[in-house]
Amino acid sequence: MILKILARTVAIFVPVFLVATFVTFALRSLSGLTPAHLQLGESATPETVAAIEHEWGLDRPFLTQYGDWFAGVLRGDLGVSWYNGADIAGLLLEGAIVSLSVAGLALVIGIVFGFGFGVLAAVRRTTWVDRAITGVMTAVSVMPSFVVGIALVAVFAVALGWFPSAGYVPAERGLGLWLAHITLPAVALSFDTVADVARQLRAGLVAAYRENYVTGAVVRGLSPRRIFLRHVLRNGMGPALTVLGLKFPALLGGAVVTESIFGMAGFGKFAADSAQRGDVPAVQGVLVVSVVLVVVFNLLVNVILARVTPASARGV
Repeated sequence: MILKILARTVAIFVPVFLVATFVTFALRSLSGLTPAHLQLGESATPETVAAIEHEWGLDRPFLTQYGDWFAGVLRGDLGVSWYNGADIAGLLLEGAIVSLSVAGLALVIGIVFGFGFGVLAAVRRTTWVDRAITGVMTAVSVMPSFVVGIALVAVFAVALGWFPSAGYVPAERGLGLWLAHITLPAVALSFDTVADVARQLRAGLVAAYRENYVTGAVVRGLSPRRIFLRHVLRNGMGPALTVLGLKFPALLGGAVVTESIFGMAGFGKFAADSAQRGDVPAVQGVLVVSVVLVVVFNLLVNVILARVTPASARGV
């Protein structure tokens, strides 16, 4: 079963990756940007532009350039930056560590609190607890992450002094310091994930409680705890897991604004700065890495779905 899921995901990933890389590379030609304009600015002349383009191999046929670049991508070589000549893979790795730390903690917060609130609302369905959780989750889901981030900084960093207001400290310098610096941005990013996971899980569990197999389990005298863990949870958590697969790209995308608020040099800030400078190879590297991260995460979600939910395992 797992091999079937892996094969199906790879079959989808390969053409998507090929199309995404081709479109990404084609954007450079369509943009008209070159390293000459980035390095020389207004002083660029047709002769100097031609010389620099020849140096970078941009005067070769498009498909030849794409083939060389794609071969490098398969080897993990994303090229060098037009802006400073630095290795793009190294720059992305530095930023990805920051962003994945924040997004990873935000995902953990989303899973813990989303599942907690969703289960509580489903177990206490039609009561004031269910209505209160549903109302709060609806309100939380419409709060922009940058507004939440500013509020968290004002309260917990400036007023109370419990957390640093900006910056990032690698885990090598101490797990406490690392966790302190990523907590507020992770919380700001997690609000939408908590709300969506809680609502989807609540809906899935309530639907599972109405199924005939749950009624049969009650008639057979099984305990409520066993019914919930063996029948309701396994069959009702599919929508919430699917939402998690969709939320990971959103967390990476939301990191652009959050990293600006908290002064972090992460993946999102690197992407935004590269786009503003017109550093096309860096932007291409960002897009390639983003596609790979999203596909890998969705592969993990599909494997978990197949292992946990019977319907997914049957391909339903």
